Amino acid sequence: MKKEKVIYRFCPYEGKVLNAKREISFEIRLASRLLLDELCFKWNKKMLEEKINDSIEKGNREEFASVREEYLNYIWE
Repeated sequence: MKKEKVIYRFCPYEGKVLNAKREISFEIRLASRLLLDELCFKWNKKMLEEKINDSIEKGNREEFASVREEYLNYIWE
């Protein structure tokens, strides 16, 4: 049996282009949202911890007090 060859020819399309939308399932949207929220939470908490440590090293009480108030929101349960 002879092997068949497939030849594609590309021609420019002159008509109106249709854009298809694919719906993302609720579970995937929820999981991605939760993952992004957790990543942002951990990053913000880490940055606040670094600011607190820097203010302690510098001995700046005003900066420590302001950053501490923000940090308390992250550790409150």
